[in-house]
Amino acid sequence: MEKNTILAIVLSTVVLMASFFIQYKFFPPAEVPAEQQTEIAADSSSDAVNAEQTLALEQAADAVFVQEEESSAVEEQTYTIRTNVAEVVFTNRGGDIISYKLLNHKDNGEYLQMADNVTDSKRAFSVALGGAESAVVNEIFNTKVIDDHTIGFYKKLAVKNANGTDGVFTLIKQYTFKDDEYLFKLDVIVDGDESFYGLNFNNNSYTLCTPPQIGPYYDQKGNKYEYRNFFSYSGERKKKQMVTPGKTQNYDKPYTWIGVAGKYFTVLVAPASQNFSQALYSMRYDSKPDYSNAQVYLTRGAISGQKNQDSFYVYLGPRTEKMLKRYNNVDDNAWKVSGLRLNDCMESSGLLGWLEVFLKWIMELLYVVVPNWGVSIILMTILLKVALFPLTKKQSLSSVKMQEIQPRMQALQEKYKNQPEKLNQEMAKLYQETGYNPMTGCLPMLIQFPIIFAMYNLFNNYFEFRGAMFIPGWIPDLSVGDKVLTFGFNIPLLGNELHILPIVYVVSQLIFTKITSATTPQNGANASMKYMMYGMPIFFFFIVYNAPSGLILYWTLSNFLQLFQQMFINRIMKQKKEENASNNKSGSQQKISASKKGVKK
Repeated sequence: MEKNTILAIVLSTVVLMASFFIQYKFFPPAEVPAEQQTEIAADSSSDAVNAEQTLALEQAADAVFVQEEESSAVEEQTYTIRTNVAEVVFTNRGGDIISYKLLNHKDNGEYLQMADNVTDSKRAFSVALGGAESAVVNEIFNTKVIDDHTIGFYKKLAVKNANGTDGVFTLIKQYTFKDDEYLFKLDVIVDGDESFYGLNFNNNSYTLCTPPQIGPYYDQKGNKYEYRNFFSYSGERKKKQMVTPGKTQNYDKPYTWIGVAGKYFTVLVAPASQNFSQALYSMRYDSKPDYSNAQVYLTRGAISGQKNQDSFYVYLGPRTEKMLKRYNNVDDNAWKVSGLRLNDCMESSGLLGWLEVFLKWIMELLYVVVPNWGVSIILMTILLKVALFPLTKKQSLSSVKMQEIQPRMQALQEKYKNQPEKLNQEMAKLYQETGYNPMTGCLPMLIQFPIIFAMYNLFNNYFEFRGAMFIPGWIPDLSVGDKVLTFGFNIPLLGNELHILPIVYVVSQLIFTKITSATTPQNGANASMKYMMYGMPIFFFFIVYNAPSGLILYWTLSNFLQLFQQMFINRIMKQKKEENASNNKSGSQQKISASKKGVKK
């Protein structure tokens, strides 16, 4: 190679290196703002939750927080994020939620609180290093308000590595909300330096805590129709856990989501990773003596690397099929998540769920015609009674027929008591001769029972009844008992409120029992049943006294309609008996006349 060529290459290399140096020294490229990086990260998780998205968000979150200098946050402060469905208040102590109010739902005139029973040591979405029994991180965190719907908290912490050295890492919590969504996203990030070898406390890294309790507040001893149940879903089926107040219960199986559900509201947490297979259901009395917590502790397995990020989708809102099933299809929610099946936490009639859906559809059609849920209950009850009347009538007439042939049946049973096969043959002949079918009395009940069960579940859990007014001043809310008077003292088993509907219901039940028993032959067995017939409605009165007024309205109206139907059927039965008696009398006279003619001949 010629000297001039070599010289040209050297000079070109020097000039090129000098130009790069000058460009980066004096004209550096514009940096993307941290807020924009976080926004991109939050939106990048719009598809189904998986490991690749988790990694992408971890890298973006590092750019937001790790490069930020830690401020000297020494005082506790609160921050508020408000969407069009929720108002959320945070504290920088632990980066936790201390208030979560639903703006479209109220409790005693105030916005409903979904982070209830919060204390200085019990907050919503606290993080504890280690298992569920570990103390939560109670340090003052640094805060980064990223935008109107996104906020982050971070704090440098130190732990002991397995070799006894100190490992330093940054604990980051980032919350992201969206308008029109009861679902929000929580990212928990562990970012360690070269001294950090991971988190391993007996094979656990950290535990995330749900709110100590969700609203509305209720009296656990007096209100038997409100409750707190624990649910988990494994991707195949849901599991319902009932924990005794004051107790805890472990859960050590993988889950897609886990949470607490009340009658009308729920909190459900869906971790993105598969590293969560331990949980603790807690109903301990550790906040207020008379109000046990209903809280879930989600424990993650050990973290072995220097960096780790976990994402959680958290639902805090109404427990309705319409809102919960939005997260089954990417096109139905702003987060673009799918397949969560949060609606599996709904109470249903099991195998009769399809019937409940059908009855709900009919009632909602009636509500369109008359926009009052109380009137819809009345119309629905009338329609059901009219539709089932032919079966009720057939059942009653069948009972009359059975009463008529009862003496002959007893005679056959006595005659062939030691000959079962012969007894069956003679009973079959008797049924054929009289036209009586034993299944006629059972079939109507077999058809009505599923409807009764489905209606009970529908009226007891239907979310739209909550706050729905029927009659102002008497029944302002179909989801609770009607109230006409409040006493200054408690009545045992009843409370301090006067409810009229349960009294009317029991009276109607006693009248119905009286009328039906009047058509039943009185013998020793029936006389011994009198106590049960009249005692059960009175006993049942104490059970239903605090039941939702929508449910008791259905029961009471159903009783009165059944009463009128029974009176009508009794008239038919009386005519039937008179006809049978007349036919028997004429038949007897014909036999006597025939016998006289025979004697004369």
